Amino acid sequence: MDSLGHVNNVVYVDYLQEARVDMLRVHAPVSGGEELAEGTVVVRHEVEFVRPLVFRFEPVRVETWVTRIRAASFTMAYEILDLGPDGERTVYLRASTVLTPYVFAAERPRRISAEEREVLDRFLEPDGTTAGSR
Repeated sequence: MDSLGHVNNVVYVDYLQEARVDMLRVHAPVSGGEELAEGTVVVRHEVEFVRPLVFRFEPVRVETWVTRIRAASFTMAYEILDLGPDGERTVYLRASTVLTPYVFAAERPRRISAEEREVLDRFLEPDGTTAGSR
């Protein structure tokens, strides 16, 4: 928390990483994406702060999806939000991350495998729609 009781900006990036790992390791509809959960490096983060998220005991929702898949990188999008009882979305943050698979032992990036592409394709929303508005 910052001095005003808001979630610190750096904490948001941790939320994004946790959601990404959870999506690729736990919620992937087919196996083959395990290496993408942690065997990647961040090329770029873009973060848009929409409104402050203040301390509370209730969890916040993080939606994640893939917007682009290339030969050796992929882009994920995120929204951190609350859903009201009527389905109304209160968005706190929108973000995107460009990631590349990485061979840490050889200290070099690598291409996305066919199995990994299949996993990523299942989460693909290339037109920019949010995962929750499908």
